[in-house]
Amino acid sequence: MVDVHHRHAVIQGHRIFYREAGPAGAETVVLLHGFPSSSHMYRHLIPALADRYHVIAPDYLGSGASDTPPVGEFTYTFDSITDIVDELLDALGVQRYALYVQDFGAPVGFRIAARHPERITAIVTQNGNAYVDGLNPELLDVSDSTPRTEESLRENLTLDFTRQMYLTGVPDPSLVSPDTWLYDQTLLERPGVKDIQLALLADYPANVARYPEFQEYFRTSQVPLLAVWGANDQVFFAPGATAFGRDLPDAEIHLLNTGHFALETHLDTIVGHVRAFLGRVLTA
Repeated sequence: MVDVHHRHAVIQGHRIFYREAGPAGAETVVLLHGFPSSSHMYRHLIPALADRYHVIAPDYLGSGASDTPPVGEFTYTFDSITDIVDELLDALGVQRYALYVQDFGAPVGFRIAARHPERITAIVTQNGNAYVDGLNPELLDVSDSTPRTEESLRENLTLDFTRQMYLTGVPDPSLVSPDTWLYDQTLLERPGVKDIQLALLADYPANVARYPEFQEYFRTSQVPLLAVWGANDQVFFAPGATAFGRDLPDAEIHLLNTGHFALETHLDTIVGHVRAFLGRVLTA
């Protein structure tokens, strides 16, 4: 059995929680979580990779077991969250690594990759979007003419919405444990946390504005990329996965018959694809 360590580091004066496992001298894989989850979403993936790889999975400031300073004390944007994760990796002495990104993890990870292209050995994207093709306009309206109201954004912070994030598009919902959405929602209900996530949801259009920069990074770097995508996701549509092939002709793309949190139903399939992909590109 692989040992998974649960640790904290102080970054910009805040305690940042992260999970760490695997040999210290092995190739590093950094797992960046989505909304409304935390590194908890990788609880099964970490030991499945850590026999061969050094795995790090942080919780963003304001999420999971990391500190949650209120909105008035910290400016919650994807830029500021990226700064914290970037500084955490520096503090841990991690200078070369593969990224595994999902949902919110994509704009964080792609910002880091664009800043430090020389550090990125490979990217795995699991419903982590970088193309307008993948956006559901009903949930991610990024037009300046019809910005989403705070009231509509708060609908994304309810128990029903969190549950549907796990169950929508899943052929057999009985495979998804209720522990997943109940755990996420319990953390969301802590004082001030919904305001934190609301600030990030409101900042999401800033990510779409950065898509051309991310796409230029893909074209320039030709970073090895694997997309393992829940094709029935109603937040990030399947064309968001195939779009990577426009800028990365050698991208490996797999569409899976499941939803947004594909690891909950297709863990073994995803692990197989990830291990084969990393084994090939990191060796090369």
